[in-house]
Amino acid sequence: MHIKYILIFISSVLLAQNPIVPNQGLNDPHIHIFNDTAYAYASHDKSIKNKKFIMEDWWVWSSPDLVNWKKRSVLNPKDTYIGDKNFTRCWATDVAYRNGKYYWYFSEGNQQTGVVVGDSPVGPWTDPLGKPLLTSELTPTDEYDMAVFEENGEHYIIFGVWEYYIAKLNYDMISLAEKPKKIIINNPRGPYNQDGKNIEKPTDDKPFVHKNNGKYYLSWGCFYAMSDSLYGPYDYKDSVIKQESFAKGYDSPTWPNGFLQGRHGSFFEWNNQWYYSYCDISQTGNRYFRDTFISYVHYKENGEMATIRVDGVGVANYKANQRIEAEDFFKAEGVKKQELNNGFVIKTTDNKSYLNYTNVTDLENKSKLTLKVKADKGAKFSIKILKNSLNGELLGFKTFIAKNSIDKFSDITLNLKQLNQTENIYLTIEQLTNNQLQIDSFSFSK
Repeated sequence: MHIKYILIFISSVLLAQNPIVPNQGLNDPHIHIFNDTAYAYASHDKSIKNKKFIMEDWWVWSSPDLVNWKKRSVLNPKDTYIGDKNFTRCWATDVAYRNGKYYWYFSEGNQQTGVVVGDSPVGPWTDPLGKPLLTSELTPTDEYDMAVFEENGEHYIIFGVWEYYIAKLNYDMISLAEKPKKIIINNPRGPYNQDGKNIEKPTDDKPFVHKNNGKYYLSWGCFYAMSDSLYGPYDYKDSVIKQESFAKGYDSPTWPNGFLQGRHGSFFEWNNQWYYSYCDISQTGNRYFRDTFISYVHYKENGEMATIRVDGVGVANYKANQRIEAEDFFKAEGVKKQELNNGFVIKTTDNKSYLNYTNVTDLENKSKLTLKVKADKGAKFSIKILKNSLNGELLGFKTFIAKNSIDKFSDITLNLKQLNQTENIYLTIEQLTNNQLQIDSFSFSK
């Protein structure tokens, strides 16, 4: 059964889950965090009636919480060097910040890359070059679908299809500091090359680079490779989407090459949580009118990414009638994710730590919260449930001593004050005996 959405438009504010902006054609999302706000720089499929890619402009949407999204900026090709009001190939974009300026890079179809600059994450935008930054003859690949990676104050642009190139940007962010270098990927796979035999189309378009725990991740859609060096070489690892990823109603329809195709997007971190934003057509049924989904990303001990979940709940949304996985928090400090039994738990790293779960719904008549926890026998902890902030109203409290051995999870239940239908909940943990606590999940009950 498909999940139905009610769209609420108030002063162009849109409330949603997955898709984050339903029925608008928001796709190819690159999400960045500026000033504690999420900004999605994206392409825009014109209509549900599209029978080919018709993309007449580029969009910026913003959100304070990954749930409530508002359209903030539109870039038209006529306001760039393209200068054509009838241009319909406004392909993927990315953005970077340096020295008080925001640089928004955009694809001129699958040919070239331009750039505009603004004083805020949403513009207004001006074209400083009046011509492409990356021209079509620059490399043997096509110079589009770029990503920009920042490290230690330096910025690098990555682009191409089937094979990728990287170049450092000058301090002005609108010129290259070096000749682009080809990125080597060992044993690549892709939507057209799932068996490793398609040497003409080994990967895909839309590369992206992010870094976590000292490792560099080069991705193309839901496929990715890893390296110890930004410039590579990279070793192919896996796809973050698999058949078991899908909730009912989200596994079809798919692209001509299956559900692994067309997953253009980006990986980003916010409040110690990692996310993957990507294209999906399961709710529109039209590969030329795509939605954007967001899923949590969890990293295994070996650095590889675990298979993501593709569903309508999305992120920063929690259903009190279902078990909530502790690692799917919106904010956290003083904890780390730990791989355990083909899944993940949260483990405290500081004497005082917290986890924040926003938009917890279906809480009417719920009076108890039960945590599944594990610790050394005899370890003592204090747990509080707070409303809206770390200084908010106390909803529940319990001090307990672990009674079981370290290899067994136990249930700890807290009585709660009367709750509203939807709450923003903070869970604080204090280690009273300097022992670490593991939390697998929690649930609400009457």
